Amino acid sequence: MRISTLTAIHARIPLKRQVRHASHTRSENDALLVRCELDDGGLGWGEGLPRPYVTGETIDSAWRQFAESDFEASLGGRFADLPDVIARLENWHPTAAADDPRDRLCNAFRCAVELAVLDAVCRRLQRPLSDAVELIAAESGLAGPRDRVQYSAAISSTALPKAMLAARMYRHYGFEFCKLKVGAEARRDGLLARCVRLAAGSRMDLRVDANEAWTPQSLPRHVDRLRPARISAIEQPLPHEHVGALARLRPGLGVPIALDESLCSEVDARRAIEQGLCDLFNIRLSKCGGLIRSLRLARLARDAGLAFQLGCQVGETGLLSAAGRHWACSVAGLAYLEGSFDRILVAERLIVEDITFRRGGWGARLTGPGLGVTVDGAAIERVGVRRAERRLG
Repeated sequence: MRISTLTAIHARIPLKRQVRHASHTRSENDALLVRCELDDGGLGWGEGLPRPYVTGETIDSAWRQFAESDFEASLGGRFADLPDVIARLENWHPTAAADDPRDRLCNAFRCAVELAVLDAVCRRLQRPLSDAVELIAAESGLAGPRDRVQYSAAISSTALPKAMLAARMYRHYGFEFCKLKVGAEARRDGLLARCVRLAAGSRMDLRVDANEAWTPQSLPRHVDRLRPARISAIEQPLPHEHVGALARLRPGLGVPIALDESLCSEVDARRAIEQGLCDLFNIRLSKCGGLIRSLRLARLARDAGLAFQLGCQVGETGLLSAAGRHWACSVAGLAYLEGSFDRILVAERLIVEDITFRRGGWGARLTGPGLGVTVDGAAIERVGVRRAERRLG
């Protein structure tokens, strides 16, 4: 069993509606899809979402990495078994930019390649992708297999009546967790959070995401405005260049702080731990470089006594949704889980099955080989912008 061909596809994924938060407004995604073909014709698929305002990547930089990276050194030749594949992926280093002190400029590209290879190999071995996740998680005591997981609802920065309507809907459908985007219009954040709390009910776990919207000087004031809504956490309140101020501010806020845009790699994680910048890591597969690197971050959080969640990026297709489901169903200790918005958000989910979360946010474990989903070839053709191929061995 060996890789014969890797194919990169630049895909433009339309969204069903515009999604707005403090950092960006989005109606479509430029995604990097990677197809891995084995020597017996078996196929696997992966996805990465380059985000210049998160990891500094663009679709063009990921495209260059695909053209320039040395796949042969670590991923060439025959694989002995699944642990051998995992070890080789851990040792594979894409061609990175010369100036990458945070070790983040290859993460979406790395994620797409890693998922494609693991999907292909697990399909060939007739094993679900969760087997690979559990093998890695077991080494650090993080393995926690379960049959289903519960996703958070999400309310983006929007008009107050729409936000309240969404909160009522999520309450009606049994959701227990909700993340509210704030910061786009900072002066109304307190009112927005209070109204969403009223509509969502007293039992809903409600947290907010500021997407880097505030300043160190204004942060205490914003927290005071949000306090009546009884929020459980604040995600990324400051821009990354000011995140160091959280070492001084966080102890006096009285609300747990999560890092997202400032949590892309082990470099970021170790800084956050050493300087006391947060209480919770928001790990996202594409942002953090794939399944393996995301598990490393979860272990760092656990060992430091911090919480961690698995997040998602706006507009993930069914490929990343499926990968996130396998990760979440295999790892113990998740504080929150986000994702699987497929049918609700993306116009082309790229898979045949509908794995969108169900009532209450519940999603079942995927048990088929590899990602456990069927790729929709016609949909891939519809969204494809350009293709490139690399042959191995």
